[in-house]
Order: sequence, then C-alpha cells, then structure tokens
Amino acid sequence: MLEHILTLSAFLFCIGVFGLITSRNMVRALMCLELIFNAVNINLVAFSNFLDSSQIKGEIFSIFIIAIAAAEATIGLAIVLAIYRNRKSTRIDQFNLLKW
Repeated sequence: MLEHILTLSAFLFCIGVFGLITSRNMVRALMCLELIFNAVNINLVAFSNFLDSSQIKGEIFSIFIIAIAAAEATIGLAIVLAIYRNRKSTRIDQFNLLKW
C-alpha cells in the first residue's frame, strides 16, 4: 500500500516540477507549485501512518504546510493580479518589472 501512495506522490511531484519548468503563465506556475506541496503532504501522511500510526505528527505537519501554502497562494495571486493590472499580461517572460 505504501508503494502505491509513494508512486502517486512521485507522479504528482513530477507533474508539478514539469509544469513549473515549462510554464510561461504565472497562474499555472502557482498551481504547479501547489501540486508539489500536495505531493509532499501525501508523503508526510503516508510515512507518518507507515512508521507509527498511533502518533499524528505527519498529519499535523501537513496541516501547517497546507496553511502556509494557502497564504503563499493568496500572496502570489495578489502579486499576479497587481502585475496584470499594470502589464495586461501574466506571462513570466514578460515580467521584467524589477530590472534596473
């Protein structure tokens, strides 16, 4: 059972990394980053259940990661919205706002 969960987690992680590398849209890049976080959460819960099912350390740590990911998504989408208002585009290659 653990092998199936780890395979699912690795598959999600690979999809997230591939999407993050090849994405030119900032919203899509944020979604791929969330996929990576979810793959890590699946690993934490799976290993926590596999190693010691009486303690819930992995589940609690996953809840903290979900909260941090929600804050990251909120701030990231606010930044994307601000850039879209100024540039009328969310493409990463056109994002040169911070260059000197």
